[in-house]
Amino acid sequence: MKFAILAGALAAGVLVTAGFGAAAAPAPGKSIADAVADPTRPAADKALDEARKPAAILKFIHLKAGQKIVDLFPGPYWDRMFADVVGPDGKVFMFLPTEIIKAEGMKTAPADQSHPFPDHPNVTALVSPVNAMAIPELVDVVWIRQNYHDLYDPFMGPANVPAFNKLVFNALKKGGLYVIIDHSAPAKSGLEDTNTTHRIDAAVVKLDMAAAGFKFVGESNVLRNKDDARDKLVFDKSIRGKTDQFIYVFRKP
Repeated sequence: MKFAILAGALAAGVLVTAGFGAAAAPAPGKSIADAVADPTRPAADKALDEARKPAAILKFIHLKAGQKIVDLFPGPYWDRMFADVVGPDGKVFMFLPTEIIKAEGMKTAPADQSHPFPDHPNVTALVSPVNAMAIPELVDVVWIRQNYHDLYDPFMGPANVPAFNKLVFNALKKGGLYVIIDHSAPAKSGLEDTNTTHRIDAAVVKLDMAAAGFKFVGESNVLRNKDDARDKLVFDKSIRGKTDQFIYVFRKP
């Protein structure tokens, strides 16, 4: 699927994906609007919506009922909404690398194969070293937000990034999507900022995906910020929550 073909759909905020064959209609999930507006969402999560643009992003990746999605380096903010949208016939796999558990000193990390959200039983935690990630079944979407750059950093091992991306490729159905959101580093900076300002040159991501066999199918500018000089630590108070971020979507042919 060529990016030019998608231009009209992307302008409307929708990514059109390949069909997955005839099947019985899945049980409906919540609409994206209803998932975002859910009154049971924590107030702290809702306070982040203006900066994170969940409705626009979920619409852009065309998440729908019955799909299976993996959240790499997960967080409840997104996983509860994913679970609501994919509905009871869909699944959300939260992949939590043990390296993150160690680095953040997490004392209450979910157990492997557990269901950490009683009100969302379609969410399953997967816990293992990053290079041993194993997704139990083929999925429609793999998502990583603001953490792709971490794969290159010492606290992650660093990860074997080419091998990790192949694990993602193999976990996806044909036509499945790999969604990568991350903080933009200056153009042509390569990997020099991943462990300092915690940013990555977007061109590196495209090269990594091409090497893994993915096709670039589109991007959204909803999190772009032209006023971010891309030179500050992403946790700096002057820019936190307002960094220039790229949203790239890659497809498994």
